[in-house]
Amino acid sequence: MRPHALVVAGPALMAALLHAGPGATWLPPVRRLLPSLAGEGDPGHVALTFDDGPDPRSTPLFLDELDRLGCRATFFLLGEMLDRHPEAGRSIARAGHEVAVHGWRHHNALVTPPGRVAAEMGRAARLVTAVTGARPSWYRPPYGVLSAEALLAARWHGLRPVLWTAWGEDWTDRATPGSVLRTLEPGLRGGATLLLHDCDHTSAPDSWRSALGALAGVVGRCRAAGLRVGPLGAHGVGVPGGVRPHRRPVPASFYLRPEA
Repeated sequence: MRPHALVVAGPALMAALLHAGPGATWLPPVRRLLPSLAGEGDPGHVALTFDDGPDPRSTPLFLDELDRLGCRATFFLLGEMLDRHPEAGRSIARAGHEVAVHGWRHHNALVTPPGRVAAEMGRAARLVTAVTGARPSWYRPPYGVLSAEALLAARWHGLRPVLWTAWGEDWTDRATPGSVLRTLEPGLRGGATLLLHDCDHTSAPDSWRSALGALAGVVGRCRAAGLRVGPLGAHGVGVPGGVRPHRRPVPASFYLRPEA
């Protein structure tokens, strides 16, 4: 390349690298270097999270199963899905689960026109608050791909980016409850943030059934290891030892249903 071309292309190349650089956090080795972004938390706790809903066909079944298990979770909602199915979103909050932002549409931030990620993130966050009555604290980018714009927008909208430490690969047409559990099992440890999906909006048709069928096994294995299972808000992400300062301890009733 000629020197003049390098001078011309240099700023554009630098801008592109700044924009796309955060996307490297999608890679597991990079996430391990950034434990707070990956969702590492309290060593006695596992955070259970779901993406892509709400969907009135499937989300209520997850809520029923979580209630049966006496467990709460964090649901990362897509704005377009919440806009179509507000009652399904309200039911998540009414059941005592944490609501969070997954963007408006399931678009990769690195190939989205400038300004759209920030605008749609704000739109989704406002809708989550308006529909559920709960102001979201967390943002997980679609595909786990961050950009410089996404990071700045999250800060502007008061959202904390978080990815995951383990996922169940529950979005494929080959997934089964058994495969989801086997895929997650190496990551079922204290401090983990688990990623599953409560609908098939961006996945293979009916793939959510594999996640639903694996839930009891996931929660059971965690509890057998002496670990509490709950939402990100109780996970102590980024706090040394996973204990949030100036906060009362989370009571056992937060995780366990009262006996009938």
